[in-house]
Order: sequence, then C-alpha cells, then structure tokens
Amino acid sequence: MADVQPIPDGYPRVIPYLSVDGASAAIDFYTTVFGATERMRMDAPDNKVGHAELEFGDSLIMLADTFPDMGNQSPAAIGGTPVTVMVYVEDVDAVFGRAIDAGATVERELENQFYGDRAGQFVDPFGHKWFVATHVEDVSAEEMDQRAAAAMGG
Repeated sequence: MADVQPIPDGYPRVIPYLSVDGASAAIDFYTTVFGATERMRMDAPDNKVGHAELEFGDSLIMLADTFPDMGNQSPAAIGGTPVTVMVYVEDVDAVFGRAIDAGATVERELENQFYGDRAGQFVDPFGHKWFVATHVEDVSAEEMDQRAAAAMGG
C-alpha cells in the first residue's frame, strides 16, 4: 500500500470554505466575475450543492449550500461576516466592474493604495466580502513607511 500524503497533491494548505445560500448561483457569479474554474461539484438533496471546488489561478475556494442543521449558515443568517477574502487579479478595474454588474455592492471604492496596489472591496450577492487588488507599483520599505505615516495622519 502506498503512503498517503498528509496534504494531497493539488491542494494548498489554506483553503477558504464558503457557506452560501444559493451555491449554484454563487458558482456562476465567481466564474463570471473572477474567471474561476469549477474543478468539482457534489450534488446534495433538494437541488443543493453539497461541496464544490473552484480554482482561482493557483488558489482554491471550496463552497457548499447552507445546511443550518449541520451548523453551516450563510453570512445573512448570522448578521454578516467579519471575514474578507483577498484576491489578486490581473485587472482589478475589470473584475470590480463585473462584480458590480453581477449584483455585488461596493463596500470600498477602487483606489490606488500607498503600498502599491490598486484595490477595492465589494460584498457579493451572497453576503461574502471580497477585497480585490492588482499590484501596480513596487514600493521600497522606506517609501512604504513614509506613505503609511502620511496615510494614517502622521
């Protein structure tokens, strides 16, 4: 019998797992907005998604429909989420625009940040927060310190 790897091939060590009320629609949203690729989907009773995996470039997100009896609830069911998923993308303006067009709401407008990213934040139609960014400028440590002080008022 072959040795089993503790971390399977093709899986990163940290994987966000989203509980979504309407996982099929969320999969459509994430593939449209981010260009994610659906890697696998396991159906559950009542036309629900029991488990799905989406590839975002070299990253992975897992998600499933809500199953409150198993403690799996959506952000709306618990009054929102304190968690934000950060995603680097090739063209943040295009991704942000697609997200808003697909029903997301702006939480933080896109703008160039002192640390060299162009970034903004939105909440998807399912209640999950996304911070998207494109790195647009390499900033030295010294310049970063100066910019951070100026951005934070001193």
